[in-house]
Amino acid sequence: MKVLHVYRTYFPDPPGGLQEAIRQICLATGSFGVESKVFTLSPQPNPKHLVRPEAVTVRSRSWAAPASCDLGGAGSLVEFYRLQKWADVVHLHYPWPFADVLNLFKASDKPAVMTYHSDIVRQQVLSRLYRPLMRHTMRAMSAVIATSPAYAKNSSVLTRDVPSGRLRTIPLGIVDKPEAAPGFEGQFASADYAEFRPFVLALGVLRYYKGLHTLVHAARQINGNIVIAGSGPEDANLKELARQLGVTNIVFAGQVTEAQKTELLRQCTALVLPSHLRSEAFGMVLVEASMFSRPMVCCEVGSGTSYVNLDGVTGLVVSPESPSELANACNRILGDPVLAKTMGIAARARYENLFSGAALGRAYFDLYREVKSPLVSRS
Repeated sequence: MKVLHVYRTYFPDPPGGLQEAIRQICLATGSFGVESKVFTLSPQPNPKHLVRPEAVTVRSRSWAAPASCDLGGAGSLVEFYRLQKWADVVHLHYPWPFADVLNLFKASDKPAVMTYHSDIVRQQVLSRLYRPLMRHTMRAMSAVIATSPAYAKNSSVLTRDVPSGRLRTIPLGIVDKPEAAPGFEGQFASADYAEFRPFVLALGVLRYYKGLHTLVHAARQINGNIVIAGSGPEDANLKELARQLGVTNIVFAGQVTEAQKTELLRQCTALVLPSHLRSEAFGMVLVEASMFSRPMVCCEVGSGTSYVNLDGVTGLVVSPESPSELANACNRILGDPVLAKTMGIAARARYENLFSGAALGRAYFDLYREVKSPLVSRS
């Protein structure tokens, strides 16, 4: 089985949650015999071909990126046409309007699926202008996948534009790491973060929709430290806000290595994701925390975050942009080690059942097999 993934950017260009989601799908389905390639754009596509553990990446030049929508030239259309002939299934990842243009060059008999990661939240004018082309693409898909039941239900695009019977739900997931297994006692070469304990951890790219301004406002009410690990466009704003508020219990760790991230997840009391907009469609970092048996605090925004993190079971879910609720939830977990451990165990169990590499790989492999041979029943 050969699958071509299509998205506007991919590693080693600046990372993000959606790129990681694609990587995990490639890794997980690889265990089922799927050979993956990723077609993407890059401002510096040299070398053109990159061999990575999860897939071969093929890059064309990104000539412009208005509103974070990378645009390719004629060469990218030719390259996509060549690659889709190689593939048994084309797998588009949305949102990326240029992918709708690429889809026009797909052979009519080539099965294609789309993983719908997020609504377009900020660029509403662009969304309205581009809606007819998006609808055409969705109706050409053999299946459109929502990443959580909440998004399948609450996205007006999915409920309006996906043909009846073609909408599926497959949660995102992460292939398990040995160091995340309960009881693992290995050593790490990374810095020891025990000096910050007890602390809650915010992890990821510092973007506008992550709600980290709420966490900074809540900091003075939180009975412990806060480690914010990651870099991004909101970095300077968050540091300035902390300075203005006189907050002293936040550690801005900056961009961290994989080993440092692992150590942070192992040392933290809880993972906090205060995203306040539906641009946070799933929250892969919540899956990572679950894998490491860590309880979580997130906000209810009608997306997949409160699907990954079950309120009162694997963690706590609070109202968005409410510093007092966020602080109270963090304090409840920080102040009750038994509760933190119980929720962490439940989070790990939910990870193994729904968000593990085995669950992710099986779900997508079955889907690929179905759309490739729709008249052949599943074994």
